[in-house]
Amino acid sequence: MSQCEKDLEELRETFKSGKTREESWRRTQLKNLLRLLEEKEDDIFKALKQDLGKHHVEAYRDEIGTLIKSVNYALDGLKKWMCGKKAKLPIAAFPSSAELVPEPLGLVLIISSWNFPFGISLEPLIGAIAAGNVVVLKPSEQAPASSSVLAKTISTYLDNKAIKVIEGDNSVGDQLLQQKWDKIFFTGSTKVAKIVMAAAANHLTPVTLELGGKCPVIVDALTSSWDKNIAMKRILAGKFGTCAGQACIGIDYILVEKTYANELVQLIKDAIPKTFGENPKESHSISRIINRTHFLRLKNLLDEPKVKASIVYGGSTDEDNLFIEPTVLLDPPLKAAIMTEEIFGPLLPIITLDKIEDSIEFINARPKTLTIYAFTKDEALKKKIISRTSSGSVVFNDTIIQYAVDTLPFGGVGQSGFGRYHGKFSFDTFSHEKTVARRSFLTDIWFRYPPWNNKSLQLFRSAYRYDYLSVVLITLGLKKA
Repeated sequence: MSQCEKDLEELRETFKSGKTREESWRRTQLKNLLRLLEEKEDDIFKALKQDLGKHHVEAYRDEIGTLIKSVNYALDGLKKWMCGKKAKLPIAAFPSSAELVPEPLGLVLIISSWNFPFGISLEPLIGAIAAGNVVVLKPSEQAPASSSVLAKTISTYLDNKAIKVIEGDNSVGDQLLQQKWDKIFFTGSTKVAKIVMAAAANHLTPVTLELGGKCPVIVDALTSSWDKNIAMKRILAGKFGTCAGQACIGIDYILVEKTYANELVQLIKDAIPKTFGENPKESHSISRIINRTHFLRLKNLLDEPKVKASIVYGGSTDEDNLFIEPTVLLDPPLKAAIMTEEIFGPLLPIITLDKIEDSIEFINARPKTLTIYAFTKDEALKKKIISRTSSGSVVFNDTIIQYAVDTLPFGGVGQSGFGRYHGKFSFDTFSHEKTVARRSFLTDIWFRYPPWNNKSLQLFRSAYRYDYLSVVLITLGLKKA
């Protein structure tokens, strides 16, 4: 057996032992995970700085802080989440009872991505532990420092017979996908998601896919200087301030009316240096690009002649430091790669429309996205966006906040993924809700069984309509079948 197969066999034996089903085990692992986050904070900061150039405050805001919050939320809710829920039964079933009992799925594979290497690895892990599963975590090899910290700390703080980190490149990922799992949870690109789904189909393994897409922000004409100021801060944070735009829920492009476009461009130009400094690279207020491959991909998007001509702010690149300054473009060609591919970087196209209502048709002509943002006070426009578009979420007058709220499910629809997690939704994702029904021998519904006759049929007609009076009358011969 390979080491991978030996590790999986050990995990399966641990699950068979039943210890991961115990509340005490789940609670202990979650508390140890909390200790890991608190005691290894500096190691996490250093790894994120090394892999992505993240400022330690951004790292805490987007990864450590959100994870501490999520673990505490799971600890508070664990007992209630584990309890079965009573199901309502019809009178015809009396005397009987039923409940829905959550049970762990078993052996789970979590494949995480490089842009939030701790948040996207440990957020689903919290749910998998809370639900009582055994887990293999495969971090992204593109964030090697973070992957190494995860491997070292998880093996130290958590039960190594139930939770393992397996590092490696694509070949290791391929080897893992060939194994039989009870659940696969994947975060990453659509291209790799297709490979994951194809592998899962061989064993009929259920899959959760957290993908992304080109998330738009609709910007309506704002009149108040206060509203404009707040909107700019939130838009810039949702684009450049979240891993330099390398985020699945980050803003991809802006939709705005032509009559408001020039003012919007000026607002953004004024707000960028106020937010990130005159020299964002020196102020370390924006993360860098993950590696040279992704840097060149983004540079190629900008180097298309008609795209380059549409730049109205920024555009400079530093390949040695893998840094691209915040760049704003006005009406790049819609058929250019920058408008057909997910950007995943600090490039912000602004697309002008004749009317802001045209944004709905524009969005619907493209694949469904993880989220749609809209800055507007127009209630009629809000209703149209909600009712006439489809996306994982819709957020009005802010960005990114839906990711941090435990009571909101996070996930996509269509090409932006399927399945959801965060808070109790993570627990549900890694659980099977089993139906448990109990019946007494005291009474029986005699017409359930052959031999059949017209009276049996009439009794069924009445019973399935819950017309109990007719059932009694037919049974007593007071109503003809």
